[in-house]
Amino acid sequence: MKHVPMRSCIVCRECKDKSELLRVVRRPDGAVVIDRTGKEAGRGAYVCKNGDCMATAVKKRVFNRTFKQQLDNSVYDALAAAMEDDGK
Repeated sequence: MKHVPMRSCIVCRECKDKSELLRVVRRPDGAVVIDRTGKEAGRGAYVCKNGDCMATAVKKRVFNRTFKQQLDNSVYDALAAAMEDDGK
């Protein structure tokens, strides 16, 4: 039986398979990007791919608190776009 990595969503705090979550990473240079591969170097935070958690993450700007820095609106715009892409 293969080990399935588990991660918890920063919004709902629910533990899920890593494949069910979207990873947002702060690179060593300070840039924050959405990591679709899950292998980007840096500090990662996970959010559920469902619309509720992603919408709450955008609305409450939870990544500002998670990464302890003010993030540019482009990060949240990209997250909202990812939410729409996953919904289709």
